[in-house]
Amino acid sequence: MTRALAALALALACGQGLAQDAPPANGVLLVARPGMADPRFARTVVLATQAQEGHTLGVVLNRPTSASHEGRPLWFGGPVLERSIVALFAADAPPPAAAFHVLKGVYLTMQPQVIEALLAGQSRYRLYSGFAAWAPGQLERELAESTWYVLPAEEQTLFRESMEGLWEELVAKAQGARTRAGAIALQSFP
Repeated sequence: MTRALAALALALACGQGLAQDAPPANGVLLVARPGMADPRFARTVVLATQAQEGHTLGVVLNRPTSASHEGRPLWFGGPVLERSIVALFAADAPPPAAAFHVLKGVYLTMQPQVIEALLAGQSRYRLYSGFAAWAPGQLERELAESTWYVLPAEEQTLFRESMEGLWEELVAKAQGARTRAGAIALQSFP
């Protein structure tokens, strides 16, 4: 494993950007633009968050697998450390162990203690195998190359029952937002 991957795994497991510090929400949706060349991310929607040291990481929301963990469905989170379990969960209070604060009341973690509690409780959560990660500056380059649409993350999207059609819906939403913004800009152009 490279140093960068090890640092990302450590950041996710140890929770740099700890939930206990209650940092501001920093989750966005990265929606793969049609025609993305990387098959691991083609037609995906990724919940992305940024660690304090500048690494960006997240989970692919719309790739179910046939696998399970402790009897719970397992989703493909991304190509980094695919054998690791990552949990995206909603909670009324910050968890007792390290987690990234993604949105108000929504967290992302690899902490076994938190995952065990989720499995035993009634919280809303999803489990992922692996995660997606970008080195500092990598995502910015991809955005400059128009690889992704960026949309605000919303809890209802993260935990919707069926992820079928999510990519198509969000591509249409992103393209509609661009069209509306262009129309507004043209209307205000002298």
